[in-house]
Amino acid sequence: MGRLVYTAIGSLDGFVADASGDFSWAAPDEEVHAYVNERDQQVVAELYGRRLFEVMGVWETYGADPADEDVTEVERAYGAVWRERAKTVFSTTLTSVPTQHTRLERSFDPAAVRAYVDATDGDVSLGGPTLAAHALRAGIVDAVEYYAHPVVIGAGTRWLPPDLRLGLDLVTEHRFGCGVVHLAYDVRRSPAP
Repeated sequence: MGRLVYTAIGSLDGFVADASGDFSWAAPDEEVHAYVNERDQQVVAELYGRRLFEVMGVWETYGADPADEDVTEVERAYGAVWRERAKTVFSTTLTSVPTQHTRLERSFDPAAVRAYVDATDGDVSLGGPTLAAHALRAGIVDAVEYYAHPVVIGAGTRWLPPDLRLGLDLVTEHRFGCGVVHLAYDVRRSPAP
């Protein structure tokens, strides 16, 4: 039986992008990227909202050419896994998806997503704050992970919806030399305190 895991990279004050949509301040360094690669070994499939899928689509080609000297080995490894992994994009506006191993869904059905996750033998990664808000409110998310960058941006796109209440149990934390902290929590099935 699989787990649905919402993972985000964001600011210390809880934003994944600033008010103008910029998230360049959240680019992982080599140490963080290597850790993400290691954690992603448990992921068997990914679910995306449209905006995050469009950002992540760069991995379809980035690092695929072995002659590209600007790509690090950590990035090359991530791209290779991303290209082969099963992906589902939830969007009412996309007409097609340009990446391999990718399915387009027009609507988010929590029961169907839960059944899909339960039929897997690993983690299903949930990406994008809008999509995650639907899944979190439906009570189908098993865990949340956050890579908190040492920056406060004050406004923008929140990683969690403002009206959400969850009980969480800390599973692990990891600190990086650059100041990023990774926090992993299991979602309690009982009501939040």
